[in-house]
Amino acid sequence: MSMGQGMGGRRRPVDETAQRRINAEAPVVPRLGRRVAALFRPYRGRIAVTAVLVIAGASLGVVPPLVVQRVFDDALFPVDGGAVDIPLLVRLVVLMIALYLAGALVGVLQTWYTSRIGNRVTGDLRVRMFDHLQRMELGFFTRTRTGVIQSRLQNDVGGVSGVLTNTVTSILGNTVTVVASLVAMILIDGRLTLIALVIMPFLVVVQRRVGQVRARIAAQTQQSLSELTAITQETLSVSGILLSKSFNRQRAESARYAEENANQISLQVRQAMSGQGFFAVVQVLMASVPAVIYLVAGLLLAGDAGQLTAGTIVAFTTVQARLLQPLTSLMRVALDVQTSSALFARIFEYLDMRPAIADAPDAIDVEDAPGPIGRVEFRDVVFRYPDAASDAVPILRGVSFVAEPGAHVAIVGPSGAGKTTMLYLAPRLYEASDGEVLFGGEDVRRLTQESIVDHIGIVSQETYLFHATVRDNLRYAKPDASDEELEEACRQANIHHIVEGFADGYDTVVGERGYRLSGGEKQRIAIARVLLKDPPVLLLDEATSALDTVSERIVQEAIENAARGRTTISIAHRLSTVVDADVIHVVDAGRIVESGTHAALLASGGLYAALAAEQLAASRDLED
Repeated sequence: MSMGQGMGGRRRPVDETAQRRINAEAPVVPRLGRRVAALFRPYRGRIAVTAVLVIAGASLGVVPPLVVQRVFDDALFPVDGGAVDIPLLVRLVVLMIALYLAGALVGVLQTWYTSRIGNRVTGDLRVRMFDHLQRMELGFFTRTRTGVIQSRLQNDVGGVSGVLTNTVTSILGNTVTVVASLVAMILIDGRLTLIALVIMPFLVVVQRRVGQVRARIAAQTQQSLSELTAITQETLSVSGILLSKSFNRQRAESARYAEENANQISLQVRQAMSGQGFFAVVQVLMASVPAVIYLVAGLLLAGDAGQLTAGTIVAFTTVQARLLQPLTSLMRVALDVQTSSALFARIFEYLDMRPAIADAPDAIDVEDAPGPIGRVEFRDVVFRYPDAASDAVPILRGVSFVAEPGAHVAIVGPSGAGKTTMLYLAPRLYEASDGEVLFGGEDVRRLTQESIVDHIGIVSQETYLFHATVRDNLRYAKPDASDEELEEACRQANIHHIVEGFADGYDTVVGERGYRLSGGEKQRIAIARVLLKDPPVLLLDEATSALDTVSERIVQEAIENAARGRTTISIAHRLSTVVDADVIHVVDAGRIVESGTHAALLASGGLYAALAAEQLAASRDLED
């Protein structure tokens, strides 16, 4: 297939009205053109070669009809009435085959170049955006839907490869095809060219109408497919299937899927049948253009209005037939360019976001901090979320405390008091609005984030395990850990004997989010993972609150093993897990309202004593 034919190939219909609406919602990015050009700069040599190939391929596609004219007029039916010129015919046929081979070769090379360049740029952008998102602060992900982030990373970045492989090459190739075809038509016969140019616009308009009708149905079909996918993801995930079985909703979910599937079938049938009347008109018009040319040619011959040979007519109709698809494609150039710009604008909008928490230019490593590593201090810390109203009450107000190296500091209080926020300020996952958070005697804003996190281990209530083996999940903390180190960490976390009992041992796949394990087993693997990291500071975010009493006792023992010799800051819902803490801070409405040991706080009769009494009463009710 020649390059010109490739450029004029059938494209997936696009709902232009909907696409323009989406494009209009794209952000405005300054110097967008320059920034897009900069992405392709490393490949400018290959782009130049691609442009030459596109032009060559489009041009080669127009030459064969001119050779056809020679075949008819000079070889098969010589105008002087002589016999068939076999030697000339052989040369012309060989030339035509050579042109087709050259066009095919150029087309293959052009596809290879554009595919490599487009996918290289796409790959560069995808990695660049993923790396950029990794550096964004935690707050960005708490206020942004995961689906939106995935769409930017997959759909928008993925669409970029089409800019070079489709939009740019389509514009260039179709323009060359149209110009070359028009020049060839004029060279063949200017009178017939005028007739064709009068008819072609009607043909282009009708084909566009067909595409728009099909595009609207295609958009509805795609939306229905998305709904089917969403139902599948919701109901066939581990959580979804557990929910449907728990409420005996399997039949209802099957009925919901069947209903949407029926809608999908209906749309597919409509899409297959849509525009059939229009297509009939298009086919009639496409067949009519050569027919009209034949009629005009006959009238010219009958009127003896200049020489007009059979070769001229065949060559002209062949060239004219190549104009329809390129003209139709060029009519969409403005939309294609706008769509490409919108894709890049959405990508650059994300790349232009600056992390709210970043290293200072003169940031130092924790190892160079003045104080002892493992010492955590809050000095009159105030925190409010960056997107909160200026007059909103801060989440934390004037919080001050010190966790000395090796000490166990517990933080308790009612839900919503600000406990987790305090915990996340230490590793600088959040940034204090006012006051200071010190690590190793240095303000965390003057320390590199990587070095802070390297010295902190976090065990949260919601343990996240990958759909991988136990061994792979453990080595996430230390990729080069030996099997002996893995086993020792698991022994300390009270999980080694459990893992050894699995059929595949440490090569057991834990399932999506660790669903093949119990809650206590997942928590102990998470603790073993932290032990492999071996940090001087341990942060525990209600690590046992979701466990039953037996599992809590086993996990608590693992936590005590992990905390030995480390600074430990723990948030506790169940006060029984912090009775041995060196100091307990009671937080209420963003303030530390009480501090002391378990015994002292009970004796004082304050909020801690009230919380303890509530939990004691609740446990008695459960026993009853």
